[in-house]
Amino acid sequence: MNIIISNSSSIPIYEQIKTAIKQAIFSNELKEEDMLPSVRSMANDLKISFLTVKRAYDELEEEGYIKTVQGKGSFVAPKNLELIKEEKLREIQELIERIYDISKISNITEDEIKELFKIIFNEN
Repeated sequence: MNIIISNSSSIPIYEQIKTAIKQAIFSNELKEEDMLPSVRSMANDLKISFLTVKRAYDELEEEGYIKTVQGKGSFVAPKNLELIKEEKLREIQELIERIYDISKISNITEDEIKELFKIIFNEN
Protein backbone atom coordinates (compact mmCIF):
# COMPACT_ATOMS: atom_id res chain seq x y z
CA MET A 1 0.00 0.00 0.00
CA ASN A 2 1.40 3.34 -1.04
CA ILE A 3 0.15 6.36 0.90
CA ILE A 4 0.93 9.81 -0.43
CA ILE A 5 0.22 12.77 1.80
CA SER A 6 0.20 16.43 0.92
CA ASN A 7 1.49 18.91 3.46
CA SER A 8 -0.05 21.73 1.43
CA SER A 9 -3.56 20.24 1.51
CA SER A 10 -6.23 21.77 3.71
CA ILE A 11 -7.19 18.20 4.70
CA PRO A 12 -5.46 17.13 7.94
CA ILE A 13 -2.76 14.50 7.49
CA TYR A 14 -4.53 11.94 9.68
CA GLU A 15 -7.63 12.31 7.45
CA GLN A 16 -5.49 11.79 4.33
CA ILE A 17 -4.14 8.57 5.87
CA LYS A 18 -7.66 7.39 6.79
CA THR A 19 -8.92 8.11 3.27
CA ALA A 20 -6.01 6.27 1.66
CA ILE A 21 -6.53 3.19 3.84
CA LYS A 22 -10.31 3.20 3.25
CA GLN A 23 -9.75 3.45 -0.51
CA ALA A 24 -7.31 0.53 -0.34
CA ILE A 25 -9.93 -1.50 1.54
CA PHE A 26 -12.76 -0.58 -0.88
CA SER A 27 -10.62 -1.43 -3.91
CA ASN A 28 -9.50 -4.74 -2.36
CA GLU A 29 -5.87 -3.66 -2.40
CA LEU A 30 -6.13 -4.39 1.33
CA LYS A 31 -8.10 -7.51 2.12
CA GLU A 32 -9.66 -8.84 5.31
CA GLU A 33 -7.04 -9.75 7.91
CA ASP A 34 -4.18 -8.02 6.02
CA MET A 35 -1.76 -6.51 8.48
CA LEU A 36 -1.21 -2.77 8.33
CA PRO A 37 2.23 -1.25 8.87
CA SER A 38 2.95 -0.48 12.50
CA VAL A 39 2.21 3.06 13.64
CA ARG A 40 5.91 3.81 14.04
CA SER A 41 6.83 2.24 10.71
CA MET A 42 4.21 4.26 8.81
CA ALA A 43 5.19 7.44 10.67
CA ASN A 44 8.83 6.89 9.71
CA ASP A 45 7.94 6.14 6.08
CA LEU A 46 5.76 9.26 5.82
CA LYS A 47 8.15 11.36 7.94
CA ILE A 48 5.37 12.46 10.29
CA SER A 49 4.58 12.13 13.97
CA PHE A 50 3.53 8.67 15.10
CA LEU A 51 0.70 10.38 17.02
CA THR A 52 -0.78 11.45 13.68
CA VAL A 53 -0.76 7.87 12.39
CA LYS A 54 -2.13 6.61 15.72
CA ARG A 55 -5.03 9.04 15.48
CA ALA A 56 -5.84 7.77 11.96
CA TYR A 57 -5.65 4.14 13.12
CA ASP A 58 -7.76 4.85 16.22
CA GLU A 59 -10.49 6.50 14.13
CA LEU A 60 -10.41 3.70 11.55
CA GLU A 61 -10.85 1.22 14.38
CA GLU A 62 -13.75 3.22 15.87
CA GLU A 63 -15.39 3.23 12.43
CA GLY A 64 -14.95 -0.55 12.08
CA TYR A 65 -12.43 -0.62 9.23
CA ILE A 66 -9.51 -2.07 11.18
CA LYS A 67 -8.95 -3.99 14.37
CA THR A 68 -5.95 -3.87 16.67
CA VAL A 69 -4.64 -6.91 18.50
CA GLN A 70 -2.45 -5.96 21.45
CA GLY A 71 1.15 -7.01 20.80
CA LYS A 72 0.42 -8.16 17.23
CA GLY A 73 -0.60 -5.06 15.29
CA SER A 74 -3.48 -3.62 13.30
CA PHE A 75 -5.39 -5.62 10.71
CA VAL A 76 -8.12 -4.97 8.17
CA ALA A 77 -11.40 -5.89 9.86
CA PRO A 78 -13.81 -8.29 8.20
CA LYS A 79 -15.82 -6.25 5.75
CA ASN A 80 -19.05 -4.95 7.11
CA LEU A 81 -21.15 -4.66 3.96
CA GLU A 82 -23.61 -2.29 5.66
CA LEU A 83 -20.74 -0.01 6.69
CA ILE A 84 -19.38 0.06 3.15
CA LYS A 85 -22.85 0.69 1.69
CA GLU A 86 -23.46 3.54 4.15
CA GLU A 87 -20.11 5.13 3.24
CA LYS A 88 -20.91 4.93 -0.48
CA LEU A 89 -24.41 6.34 0.05
CA ARG A 90 -22.89 9.29 1.88
CA GLU A 91 -20.50 9.89 -1.04
CA ILE A 92 -23.40 9.74 -3.52
CA GLN A 93 -25.44 12.14 -1.37
CA GLU A 94 -22.58 14.67 -1.43
CA LEU A 95 -22.35 14.39 -5.22
CA ILE A 96 -26.10 14.80 -5.63
CA GLU A 97 -26.00 17.89 -3.41
CA ARG A 98 -23.31 19.30 -5.71
CA ILE A 99 -25.48 18.49 -8.75
CA TYR A 100 -28.37 20.29 -7.06
CA ASP A 101 -26.23 23.37 -6.40
CA ILE A 102 -24.99 23.46 -9.99
CA SER A 103 -28.50 23.00 -11.38
CA LYS A 104 -29.87 25.90 -9.32
CA ILE A 105 -27.11 28.24 -10.48
CA SER A 106 -27.59 27.15 -14.09
CA ASN A 107 -31.42 27.08 -14.19
CA ILE A 108 -31.45 23.37 -14.96
CA THR A 109 -34.75 21.80 -13.92
CA GLU A 110 -35.34 18.72 -11.81
CA ASP A 111 -36.92 17.03 -14.85
CA GLU A 112 -33.78 17.69 -16.91
CA ILE A 113 -31.61 16.17 -14.17
CA LYS A 114 -33.93 13.13 -13.92
CA GLU A 115 -33.71 12.69 -17.68
CA LEU A 116 -29.92 12.71 -17.49
CA PHE A 117 -30.03 10.03 -14.80
CA LYS A 118 -32.39 7.90 -16.91
CA ILE A 119 -30.06 8.16 -19.90
CA ILE A 120 -27.01 7.27 -17.85
CA PHE A 121 -28.69 4.32 -16.11
CA ASN A 122 -30.10 2.97 -19.40
CA GLU A 123 -26.73 3.18 -21.16
CA ASN A 124 -25.00 1.22 -18.42
